[in-house]
Amino acid sequence: MKVAFDSRPTKSTHGVGRYARCLLDALRDAGECEVVETHEPRRCEVFHSPWIDGALLRSPIPQVVTVHDLAPLKRHGQYLRSMLRFKLRYLAVQRAARVIVPTYAVAEEVENVLEIPQERIAVIPEAPAPGLHARSDEEVSAVRHRFSLPEHYLVWVGAMRTPDPRKRVAPLTRAHRSMPLVLVGPTAPWAHELQGVKLTGAVSDDELAAIYTGAHALVFPSDDEGFGLPPVEALACGTPVAVCDVPALREVLDGRATLSAVDDLDGLVAAAEAAERPAPPPPAWTWDDAAHATLKVYREAAEVIDCLRSMRPKHRAATLVKDA
Repeated sequence: MKVAFDSRPTKSTHGVGRYARCLLDALRDAGECEVVETHEPRRCEVFHSPWIDGALLRSPIPQVVTVHDLAPLKRHGQYLRSMLRFKLRYLAVQRAARVIVPTYAVAEEVENVLEIPQERIAVIPEAPAPGLHARSDEEVSAVRHRFSLPEHYLVWVGAMRTPDPRKRVAPLTRAHRSMPLVLVGPTAPWAHELQGVKLTGAVSDDELAAIYTGAHALVFPSDDEGFGLPPVEALACGTPVAVCDVPALREVLDGRATLSAVDDLDGLVAAAEAAERPAPPPPAWTWDDAAHATLKVYREAAEVIDCLRSMRPKHRAATLVKDA
């Protein structure tokens, strides 16, 4: 099978970038399809857009789209400037042969909000990148020296290019705590105005793994998530996790983290500070598992057009009108 894969998000510092990079590598390792990196699909059997920004309104071949969350539709007031663009993208999603989501929580929203039937939705979880695992004392000491980190600290991980109200980074910095807070990820000027925190800026995966390993706990204050990679990554590095009790995080972590009420950031930080090692292991799901599940979705998408081609012309026309 020849698959066109929109690789543009691989350059992103957000979670969608991690998803696209890890999935693309795992698909190639699986060796069950030829992957062509392009967002203009031609002479391929299936097109996969791993983000809604790449979804095509009129794809020339069966299209698979990964929907990570529906935040723009649920938070109209916070996405006013880009709402028209999002509406067009979600219209393209509705026309896709198959839709991939990372959790059943998002699957339910896609079914109810976008009115996409269950049989066109595939739940395929994400996983820690292969390089994110517990590191040695020497590596932890080296990264602590490199970024001037304290001996004991709480850590938050994510991109800080633009303020994202869902992530609640600024409110987290104002919550009561007794441990230093380290914020890891690429920044914009607004992040440097936050008080009483340590910023590392962008880091490599080796550095990130060592920072996770050396942290007392990961604190994750998001009030809405589609999956939540940092908590899973932290667990893979042996670090305890405290998160807000939202559906996707409850589903993904499944008893592996301390859950706190969404409206109690002081309680969230207290839970993180009270966390003890050893942390539970992360979910067993890997990117190889995700690749094989995604390949199954590709085959299903390709079969849609094969079925239509095998129909009698009159029946095919009626089916296309119904699907539209």
